[in-house]
Amino acid sequence: MTTSHISPITEDDIAQFLVQTPEFFERHAEVLASVQINSPHRTRAVSLQERQAEMLRDKIKALEQRVMDMVRHSHENAATAQKIHTWSCALQRVQNPADLPEILVHSIAAQFDVPQVAIRLWGVAPGYAHEAFAQGASDDVRALATSLTMPFCGPNLGFEAASWLPEGGVAHADGTGAQSLALLPLREGPMDSATPAFGLLVLASHDVHRFDATMGVDFLSHMTEMASAALARLR
Repeated sequence: MTTSHISPITEDDIAQFLVQTPEFFERHAEVLASVQINSPHRTRAVSLQERQAEMLRDKIKALEQRVMDMVRHSHENAATAQKIHTWSCALQRVQNPADLPEILVHSIAAQFDVPQVAIRLWGVAPGYAHEAFAQGASDDVRALATSLTMPFCGPNLGFEAASWLPEGGVAHADGTGAQSLALLPLREGPMDSATPAFGLLVLASHDVHRFDATMGVDFLSHMTEMASAALARLR
């Protein structure tokens, strides 16, 4: 004589049954009322209804925090957009094209609180070829700039362009110097186009997290395209 093997009922089976049979608690209301579970916020057991209320309160708090974060980010983005607008207007008011690179560098440092900023241009018109901003960009730097179709943000890995910075572009072991960089290629048209770059803008911070590889680059991309449009007067 053989006996059939019956699998034991698991917690998943019970949970599935309750999900598929919501009227169970209508027929057995006393079960629902008698359920007692531990509360993570209290030292005593609470009813299922109380625990559900606590879970809802936790969810509401989490949603409130998300809303607060969204509002904060919205305010920060609005402030950044206003700074970019002010900075762009300042560039448009520059009358002498030869003054543009220096004004651009100083305005970025002041408007966006960037500790170190540097710029180099190549392929400029002959009348500007003797300017300091048109010196010192090697073929390797030019190739790097052309290869970038979006801002590079990350740690200072000893890029040659970092040597243009006022403090020499060195990342010191004590956390000072140019710890993080943003490399912004200057070219005609959209940043992600295949047009060869005619310059490179370098931003540096003592904060290793200021220009992080995970940061959003939308604002930096807009700034780069605005700077490129303004500096095109030098070509």
